[in-house]
Amino acid sequence: MDKCSFCGRPRKDTNLLVAGISGHICDSCIEQAYSILEEEVKKKSAFNVDEIQILKPAEIKAFLDQYVIGQEEAKKYLSVAVYNHYKRLMQKDDDDEVEIEKSNIILVGETGTGKTLLARTIARMLHVPFTIVDATVLTEAGYVGEDIESILSRLLQAADYNVEAAEKGIVFIDEIDKIARKSDNPSITRDVSGEGVQQGLLKLLEGSVVNVPPQGGRKHPDQKMIPVNTKNILFICGGAFDGIEQKIARRLNTNVVGYSANKDKERIDEKNLLQYISPQDLKAYGLIPEIIGRLPILTYLNPLDRKALRRILVEPKNSIIKQYKKLFAIDGIELEFSKEVLDYIVDKAIEFKLGARGLRSICETIMIDHMFHTPSKNSKKLTITLDFAIEKVEHTNLRRLKAS
Repeated sequence: MDKCSFCGRPRKDTNLLVAGISGHICDSCIEQAYSILEEEVKKKSAFNVDEIQILKPAEIKAFLDQYVIGQEEAKKYLSVAVYNHYKRLMQKDDDDEVEIEKSNIILVGETGTGKTLLARTIARMLHVPFTIVDATVLTEAGYVGEDIESILSRLLQAADYNVEAAEKGIVFIDEIDKIARKSDNPSITRDVSGEGVQQGLLKLLEGSVVNVPPQGGRKHPDQKMIPVNTKNILFICGGAFDGIEQKIARRLNTNVVGYSANKDKERIDEKNLLQYISPQDLKAYGLIPEIIGRLPILTYLNPLDRKALRRILVEPKNSIIKQYKKLFAIDGIELEFSKEVLDYIVDKAIEFKLGARGLRSICETIMIDHMFHTPSKNSKKLTITLDFAIEKVEHTNLRRLKAS
């Protein structure tokens, strides 16, 4: 009679009996063997910070330079923050040593200047779990939306639920300006997606043990929670802070007094007021002082001028033009853009005031017909001319994007 060679169960006592060359194995033994194998693999792939090859800040910035054009100041701050984060992870817990505190960072820049791109690019080279979350979906506990703890749920998922690895990860919180306090006036209604979220973020930023629902979503009384210590998690926040330039300008004007007033005003670059940003501007915008204090490193991204947009179009490793060329090359078609077309795309992006995101929208408008028809033809080369680009842009709804 056939029976399992491992546990000895006869065929009638099993759901499935798999036959081999000289024996059999039942479904129960297969499941048990799989769980043992999974446990062993998990042990081998366990997070070990001592095995990480740490890149120096200059090397991290050199990597960012391959994908992000300009923004030297922001890249320098990010490189140092990530490098120091790795050094904190390697610090031994000795009583005699000075404890290095983490330096959470906040990036301020206009839309389309590359805040999220910087985060995604740095995620390519990191050896620790990394996740990007959007602050716009967060609401105060008990209201429709996502709880603050869902940020850590995403990090846990990125770490494949390895809590030790997640506790040494990096979180990029995008659109942090969208949770600014809506008004200084007292109100009978709660600011459920503004100050309430900021208060909830405090415990994450400062470092505490947070009970996290494994799959995210709302907490339930019977749901099993995973405790996560945020002490060693680095938080990088980014936001456009639309309209903060007026608050910066107001502060600069009030600070300029005395005989040197005119000289100081001349030195101020009114086209890029973000370079003068300070924590008090964030407070005036609507971030509570406690949040600002837990984001000690404040840096900015420069607005993109014509020269920067032109470089973004063609120079980075994954530039938009290189992506289109690769798409057509897969179909055996050589794609070329005339120099005038590239200049025209940049001019339109500046006109529509969409930053680097506008480049993709304009390119898509120009290329959509060719991407639809050309794969069905036998042509081996395609050249995009200025006349064709102008015709496509002028005769589509894209012109409605133009700022009034």
